[in-house]
Amino acid sequence: MTTAQEAMLRVPPGAIKTITLLDNLSILTGKGISWIILPMVLSLVYEVGMRYLFRSPTIWAMDVALILFGIHFMVGSAYCLQQGQHIRTDFFYNTWSIRKKAIVDMLNYIFFFFPVHFVFLDIGWAYFYKSYAQNESAITSPWMPIIWPAKMAIPICLALMLLQGVSEFLKCYYRWKTNADLWPVHAHGDSGTAASPASDTGGAK
Repeated sequence: MTTAQEAMLRVPPGAIKTITLLDNLSILTGKGISWIILPMVLSLVYEVGMRYLFRSPTIWAMDVALILFGIHFMVGSAYCLQQGQHIRTDFFYNTWSIRKKAIVDMLNYIFFFFPVHFVFLDIGWAYFYKSYAQNESAITSPWMPIIWPAKMAIPICLALMLLQGVSEFLKCYYRWKTNADLWPVHAHGDSGTAASPASDTGGAK
């Protein structure tokens, strides 16, 4: 049994299930929303073809691309957090011990991440709901598309970020408690999964 597996035995099963559930939600939404890139690219290619080959630009293709990109960016943010792709000052962070990293991360989540996201969730919901109630159109575009579906991505993004933040906070807490690099995030953003006791086939029975 490895050190990580021994440390994982000290993590309550309920915490492991919660972390796994929240991580899987972020992975599912992140990978699912990535498919929106296809219609975004197709709309851009269509616009370029119509503009430069047929001298007949559209009034809608660029709007579609911008709306889809915004939805993709917002809804995929929690997956980005789960994969450890958000910016941090690694020059300092990478030199710290596991417990120091965990303490600093927990403090950041308590004093910055959760308060800011709760405030913006409240603002973002009001922003979306007003747009929905008015059936708002984008007045900056000659096409004038209905814009509230795009604005709906704002509260969805913030809700997903808060849920993933709970997962990340729990990971930090149990890293601090066990002094083990559980759920490590590797160099290229691939989140490692510390082996659970149930998955250990080579350890003590």
